[in-house]
Amino acid sequence: MQDDGFQLARKRKALELRARLIQNIRRYFINHNFLEVETPLRIPAPAPEEHIEALPAGDWFLQTSPELCMKRLLAAGYPRLIQISKCFRAGERGSLHLPEFTMLEWYVAGFDYRQLMEQCEEMLKAVAGDSGCGNKITWQGKMINLTAPWERITVGDAFKKYAPVTVEQALIEDNFDEVLTKHIEPNLGVVQPLFLYDYPARLGALAKLKNGNQSVAERFELYIGGLEIANGFSELTDEQEQRRRFEEAQKLRAQKGYAACPLPEKFLASLDQLPEAAGIALGIDRLAMLFADKTSIDDVITFPPENL
Repeated sequence: MQDDGFQLARKRKALELRARLIQNIRRYFINHNFLEVETPLRIPAPAPEEHIEALPAGDWFLQTSPELCMKRLLAAGYPRLIQISKCFRAGERGSLHLPEFTMLEWYVAGFDYRQLMEQCEEMLKAVAGDSGCGNKITWQGKMINLTAPWERITVGDAFKKYAPVTVEQALIEDNFDEVLTKHIEPNLGVVQPLFLYDYPARLGALAKLKNGNQSVAERFELYIGGLEIANGFSELTDEQEQRRRFEEAQKLRAQKGYAACPLPEKFLASLDQLPEAAGIALGIDRLAMLFADKTSIDDVITFPPENL
């Protein structure tokens, strides 16, 4: 117990910084007329995605993201939504991963992914300023410049610049994530935050395909200091196409031995009313790691699961 108390006490500065970050995030969205909502953590059917496994909770599941319920609210006429909530994913544990983590999600009707990138940049710059960081943060001995505009590079160009294979080869050999993690991510956002965008179509499960280039999805990820911080995209609003993608994901999940789950029918039924919109999920725990200059997610949360 004494050692546990010491570990908790030494986290005080990081936990205070984390609290200020969340307070400043809320302030930004209040000032921009967003409605903060709470949606259920326990849901009957998560979005079936090939690489994400939900945790069962009785006959239902703990949410892997609040996106399905938030998009139903978008479809019901709520144009600007924010939520900070707990999310759960099976098999995720490491210095950058937790099975239970904190996610910030927000959605804007009438936006596309490019406008959302700009808003994400604006929000984080405002939060950094309100948190006393100004236009820079120091991460593992390196200064990261937050001055706008932030860098942007397409997935295709990033593979050409940093990877030993092309995007197409990585997809064929089913090692896209491995190549991205090993060869590309360490180079992203090291000097300045960077948006990696235009992902291959098959890697944008709920994203709209790009007008004029159906081989890529209007999806981006934000990297700071080599860490992936946020994932956003223009929302797919075609119910039949979304159903087809979900059914394909279910087949791929079955091949991996993942648990079967029903399709989220009420979400699918709402897509006909969903306006053109964009949404983003941002990891609060990783953001706190960056601002607190910590290398482990355990240092910016109160209780890692192993300490409960």
